[in-house]
Amino acid sequence: MSIPFLRRLGLTVSLCASAALAQAENWPAADWAVGITPTGAAVEAFEAYSFPPRDDANPVGVRTDAVLVIRDGKVIYERYAGPTKASTPHLTWSVSKSLIAAVMGVAYAEGRFKLSDPVAMHYPPFAAHPHIKMGHLFNWASGLDWQEDYELAPLRSSVVAMLYTRGRDDMAAFTAAHQQEAEPGTRFRYSSGDSTVIAATLKSMVGEQAYADYPWTALFEPLGITSAVWESDPTGTFVGSSYAYMTARDLARVGLLMARGGRWQDQQLLPEAWVNFNLTPFADFKALTPNEEVPGGQWWLNVAFEGAPKPWPDVPPTAFAALGHWGQSLYVLPEQDLVIVRYADDRDGSYQHNEFLKRALAAFAGEAQP
Repeated sequence: MSIPFLRRLGLTVSLCASAALAQAENWPAADWAVGITPTGAAVEAFEAYSFPPRDDANPVGVRTDAVLVIRDGKVIYERYAGPTKASTPHLTWSVSKSLIAAVMGVAYAEGRFKLSDPVAMHYPPFAAHPHIKMGHLFNWASGLDWQEDYELAPLRSSVVAMLYTRGRDDMAAFTAAHQQEAEPGTRFRYSSGDSTVIAATLKSMVGEQAYADYPWTALFEPLGITSAVWESDPTGTFVGSSYAYMTARDLARVGLLMARGGRWQDQQLLPEAWVNFNLTPFADFKALTPNEEVPGGQWWLNVAFEGAPKPWPDVPPTAFAALGHWGQSLYVLPEQDLVIVRYADDRDGSYQHNEFLKRALAAFAGEAQP
């Protein structure tokens, strides 16, 4: 368990004990070490929920493509379905948002920006929005009149327009052209535009030549990730909201990095302050629906907020996740030292994070700990 999480739980640990823990940790090398796969009724129940009968000809239903469970830095469960294999770089959809947050964490460690910087300082087309700060983008709190609608409302959808129609040639500029609807930092509204502008700000921070390789040199290569693909728009800006791909085993490396407070072996790749920001609830969040995940800094948190119940009631409050369209998920459960990747092609909304994680805890951590 990382030091930031011990602090969140109100616990302390001596420096000597932390050093001894670090020496005992398991870390992946070129590949993950494999631990003992649990068996029994709880694992069978987990599989029954995770991998229901699959009908690829039917667009409705739950279709799990991959589930990977890492415990104590070792693979203890792994299964693939459909066209997905262990070697398949799977589309992560909005898990990409948490990936760009991790990449930006390295830039933050290098002193390239502050959360208090105006976005326009790093991305001049945002000059029309001088009061939007970098931190507002990470909290999805720019205040722009963005509409994050998908298949059911494509005509009014800002994200559909950004990715596929009038905004696709310059996605960050398309976002910048939106009107200010609320004061920055006062309202949460989930926005793929905010996340893509984050990716655009990085270009001026590191320079165009370094930018094309920066996610790899800054994050992927130090973690040993070899499968990553990240699409860019015609201006060369990474589609930070949506279009990163990698294998389940490679995505789990990002989960392990976050589970251990931004540390990778003996290197503090992401500052503890950055990880703490990622995992701090946005102060002005107001849930619109029951069991709505609480936004942090481009990550999703399982915390009880403003009197509302936890989004995942059967899961510890320290759990957090990167979540994407159609069921893409990277879950981190630090108290159990579990990192879980799920890739999917869900189409009907019947899959539930809480049910999946409740069964995962019973199968791989003994029992759920609400």
